[in-house]
Amino acid sequence: MSQTFSLSATTLFGLEEILAEELKSLGAKNLRVQRRFVEFSGDQYIMYKANLWCRTAIRILKPITSFTIYKEKDLYSEIRKIHWDQYVTPQSTIAIDSFVRNSIFTHSLYVSQLTKDAIIDQMREKKGCRPGVDLKDPDLRLNLHIQQNQVVLSLDSSGDSLHKRGYRIQTNTVPLNEVLAAGILYLTGWDCNSSFIDPMCGSGTFVIEAAMMALGRIPGYYRSKFGFMRWLDYDAGLYHGIQDEAIKNEKEILAFPIEGSDVNKKSFQIACRNVQNAAMEDYIQIHHRAFEELAPPPAPGVMVMNPPYGERQEVDQLREKYKRIGDVLKNKYENYTAYVFTGNLREAKHIGLKTSFRKELFNGAIDCRLLKYDMYAGSK
Repeated sequence: MSQTFSLSATTLFGLEEILAEELKSLGAKNLRVQRRFVEFSGDQYIMYKANLWCRTAIRILKPITSFTIYKEKDLYSEIRKIHWDQYVTPQSTIAIDSFVRNSIFTHSLYVSQLTKDAIIDQMREKKGCRPGVDLKDPDLRLNLHIQQNQVVLSLDSSGDSLHKRGYRIQTNTVPLNEVLAAGILYLTGWDCNSSFIDPMCGSGTFVIEAAMMALGRIPGYYRSKFGFMRWLDYDAGLYHGIQDEAIKNEKEILAFPIEGSDVNKKSFQIACRNVQNAAMEDYIQIHHRAFEELAPPPAPGVMVMNPPYGERQEVDQLREKYKRIGDVLKNKYENYTAYVFTGNLREAKHIGLKTSFRKELFNGAIDCRLLKYDMYAGSK
């Protein structure tokens, strides 16, 4: 039996329960849902699998110690107690991401510096030389979280954020985070077996994530690097076995359409390139048409869109756009379930349709809502 240990998966606000379900389906145990993260337990197999499989996780962290501090020097002394030669060699490079809230410390950069000094001082004393620092591509990335006087130090098994799938080679000016897009798709309840369309697709994130879900393609499919690959206990055979099993179980054919469209020529071109880079040309069709001119694929189906919030548009133009959304949904999307994700709640009222579901989410720092509209044919 492999050793079981505590793990933590971070996510975006509003997606915690979805992430917990993903982790449970992979075999994670002892799940505890927190704000923006889920605690769980698992072994090396579960940790590798969570990095490859979780669509709504941002990072998979492995806590290695927790302690209480009352003054600054407590942090340094506690970090020095850890046997760092279990995790790094003098030839390794490290980076520390620190998060501080309501603490005696006020600057996260200072916390990272103090932690780095403790590690380096111990390694120099033990080995006669010290690890280096590489903030962009370290051998070991650490996550230090200080809440009031409670400290948790974790190994970051993901490396780069898991939202960086690797298929998006180009974005438009306000790209939608892949983790957020996947979470929204889960929230729609789309069955992955009926028509799907994003008529304002931007760089194509919704349609690519939808195709990946429908095919059973793991979100880590396009990535060649994870943080755990540079750990001293990395098991390459175990990792590649998990990866090969996932790829083997992918579907090859989808019996329903997945379509995207954008009226902006540059966005259309970007979406096409990203679909091609994701090797999804056989499963996704991208149109260069306005929302009003687009004929949706046969119902039943799900429509998801992320219309402009208004940062670069006049109020009157934006209001007219949201009114047209309501008109087009009524006239063209019978027997569809429509979802509008927006950060402009004032103008969203001008869609003029009754919502059957509202979910609070954030797009970066923007307070947003996912709005659901059931488009029945005739009267309900």
